[in-house]
Amino acid sequence: MIGVTILGSTGSIGFNTLDVLSRHKDLFELIAITANKNVNGLLEQCLAWQPKFAVMADAGSARHLSNALEREAPDIKVLSGQDGLETVASCAETNYVMAAIVGAAGLMPTLAAAKKGKRILLANKEALVMSGKLFMDAVKENGAELLPIDSEHNAVFQCMPQDFGGRLKQSGVTRILLTASGGPFRTKTLEELKNVTPDEACAHPNWDMGRKISVDSATMMNKGLEIIEACWLFNAAVDNVEVVIHPESVVHSLVEYADGSVLAQLGNPDMRTPIAHAMAWPKRMESGVEKLNLFDITQLNFEKPDLSRFPCLRLAKQAMNRGGTATAILNAANEVAVEQFLGGLIRYTDIPGIVEKTLDNVGHEPVDSIGRVLDADKQAREYATERCREQLCP
Repeated sequence: MIGVTILGSTGSIGFNTLDVLSRHKDLFELIAITANKNVNGLLEQCLAWQPKFAVMADAGSARHLSNALEREAPDIKVLSGQDGLETVASCAETNYVMAAIVGAAGLMPTLAAAKKGKRILLANKEALVMSGKLFMDAVKENGAELLPIDSEHNAVFQCMPQDFGGRLKQSGVTRILLTASGGPFRTKTLEELKNVTPDEACAHPNWDMGRKISVDSATMMNKGLEIIEACWLFNAAVDNVEVVIHPESVVHSLVEYADGSVLAQLGNPDMRTPIAHAMAWPKRMESGVEKLNLFDITQLNFEKPDLSRFPCLRLAKQAMNRGGTATAILNAANEVAVEQFLGGLIRYTDIPGIVEKTLDNVGHEPVDSIGRVLDADKQAREYATERCREQLCP
């Protein structure tokens, strides 16, 4: 049996992972599940799955969970905090780690899994965005396996030659094309964007995601972060990665080759496909996803992104070109700005401006230790918070 730990099991990726696991209980054993403060959600999953460990990032929530499990499932060990997350990500019983904690909070437990040589199913793009080479070195030095779960990077992975090994030019690859739906505001004017609400920004036309990721999709910062992630995953230069708006979300990404071929991975917009692919790789297994009916697809559209509407794409490329801690600064500023927008404290259109100010005013340095990454993250959050206060909605 393959032991699986899910970091972030009460989110959309976590739910989808459990759905895939439910179809293959003869192959996989659930070792640990984790959440931040969603006690009721984790309790329900504990009672249904009976894992060995349950972790709440919040210590108070862990106490509530522990009290509830004492009555109904006393054999489940409850842990808390960063230490608890790192423990279940690196413990001997765990073979595969689904890294699905949203944001910077997922960095350290995912890095702990890499250092113990686990198969990492990477749904937390921030781990690579923040630590880049440090993370990739940990994967290589400890014999870990890194398989992308983001639908776009998983699609690219499927379209790469099997012996790719990080050699773009030698493999004949000329470009990586990451598709983007364009989110809910693809056709809105810049004037209309000034007054959009958090609920409107979270109403994604094709995908069911958490609120923070939904806002990132609307601003296309998610695609900017994916550019950075693709550069690290596939050893690509920024200029070799391009974003293509594809409103139907049927083509999940493409790889262009020197001979003129362009390989694409198609499927219904359902995260269980990349999850099942990464869990079974190099084999294939059933995911529960409805099969794509090509006869139902009347057309496939592709557009060049408008950088005046989506300035976060430009900012992400700038951060990657600057190197060092610049990408960690970008990510931290965006997390702060999105949180403030979701709280109704700043406007949607303030988000890229706050990110740009933070990127330009918090000095970036070489990434030579995880401590330096975390320091840059802290400085960027403090600076971005101050800029948000200046932008408070009237």
